[in-house]
Amino acid sequence: MAMRNPVGRVNYQPNSFGEGPRESPQRGFRSFADAEDGQKVRLRAESFADHYSQARQFFNSQTPPEQRHIAMALTFELSKVETPVIRERMVAHLLNIDEGLAVTVADKLGIKKLPYPADAAVAPRGDLEPSPALSIIENGPDSFEGRKVGVLVSEGTDAALLKKLQSAIETEGATMEVVAPKVGGVEAADGSWIEARHMIDGGPSVLFDAVAVLLSEEGADRLTQEAAARDFVADAFAHLKFIAFVPSAFPLFVKAGVSVDADEGLIPLDGAEGVDAFVQSCRKLRLWAREPAVKL
Repeated sequence: MAMRNPVGRVNYQPNSFGEGPRESPQRGFRSFADAEDGQKVRLRAESFADHYSQARQFFNSQTPPEQRHIAMALTFELSKVETPVIRERMVAHLLNIDEGLAVTVADKLGIKKLPYPADAAVAPRGDLEPSPALSIIENGPDSFEGRKVGVLVSEGTDAALLKKLQSAIETEGATMEVVAPKVGGVEAADGSWIEARHMIDGGPSVLFDAVAVLLSEEGADRLTQEAAARDFVADAFAHLKFIAFVPSAFPLFVKAGVSVDADEGLIPLDGAEGVDAFVQSCRKLRLWAREPAVKL
């Protein structure tokens, strides 16, 4: 039981600062050697000395997007480490897991010369087969049920198309929320009123699993001047989400720097077929193939 909170920059050892906790043979914990048939001792299996094989199997079991995410996460965390030698030491450990992973992380950290692999108490195994059960993407859901779609509308939006989209989304077991320039809503092209759940400033695309942009020509031209509307499209694209759109929304996409022909994740709503194609695509949750185009 901890009796005090240690102070200092580190609370582990070994470390590069020469401070922090140290083993105390006099005051530290010791097992009581109770003589029965033999001494009672505290032992671990030899496999506990293998610090890298499980990590290697886990990494090899991931899909390429997941492996990229692991490299990105390691890079982010190590970029916050102020001492270069500690960053290099971690890359030395990564070399015992996967050389490609270590090279990627080292490059993004600006480490020009790879360190030698860290000393391993037990040589990492190379005979562990990848396990599909360890991959989140490989075991993801096969439907869009429980997810949420954000639909950006404006004055003059096609109300009939919006209703078709809502019906298809709800049939899938998902929900739809309307985002508009004003939270009160907008008047549709047929004169009906469309209630909004969010105003554009408070309903960014990060709140949704997929988005649709159903703007009139006049509405799209007006929203090109709205940073939050441009971000709604640009962020959804950067976050690999599926995006449905109507042709009249093109000006907003151009202003946001997103080409409607960029990939199969941008789906035109050209009637019932377009609506069905969008909902079916959303079952994949993300378009991982887009990631190399939006992240270095």
